[in-house]
Amino acid sequence: MLALLHTSPLHIPVFEALRDEDHPGLELRHFVDEGLLGRARAAGPAAVTDDVRAALREAVAAGARAVLCTCSTIGGVAEAAAGGTGVPVLRVDRPMAAAAVAAGPRIAVLATSQSTVGPTVSLVEEEARRAGRPVQVRTLLVRDAWARFETGDTEGYARLVATAADSVTGADVIVLAQASMTPAQHLTTTTTPVLTSPRPGLAAGAAVVGDTRAPHRPARE
Repeated sequence: MLALLHTSPLHIPVFEALRDEDHPGLELRHFVDEGLLGRARAAGPAAVTDDVRAALREAVAAGARAVLCTCSTIGGVAEAAAGGTGVPVLRVDRPMAAAAVAAGPRIAVLATSQSTVGPTVSLVEEEARRAGRPVQVRTLLVRDAWARFETGDTEGYARLVATAADSVTGADVIVLAQASMTPAQHLTTTTTPVLTSPRPGLAAGAAVVGDTRAPHRPARE
């Protein structure tokens, strides 16, 4: 069983659909703690370290063979808290960051929450060092979008993100930093590749628990 640690219940149907498309038969169990993101946004990701560690222990006690953290803000905290759990702990955005580095040196990172910007930039730079590739990372905060997500206006949220992505110039690749931004990928008109995290992140988690089937990848991922 692959456990998924979410900070919004809205992520559950996204990953369930991807499982059904790419990894039928893979057992998923979802753990949702909406308070984690709020506290991390207010006091910094490190402030929720103990809570994340407790959530990981809960997932392992429920039978998880690996845990995939789907929140980019606390993904690094989850990875760091893995010690002692006895199972791999993955962050959903790491495969996306590696793909961005491979796509070219000019990387534009879009986020809707300020708390996600720093962790995502750090992750991209870490993957660049690992690959031995120089990168130039610039960021764009899509203002006013997060308020729409919080009120449940996911369509308006996606449209704002897509408009922001289409405004990006001079980039080799555009990274949508948060899993919640994924629907915007299919609304963009830019010719620059737009990367999202759920599909490659779930594939990495599936591989760890033994489902090695290669997922179908849309042309834009």
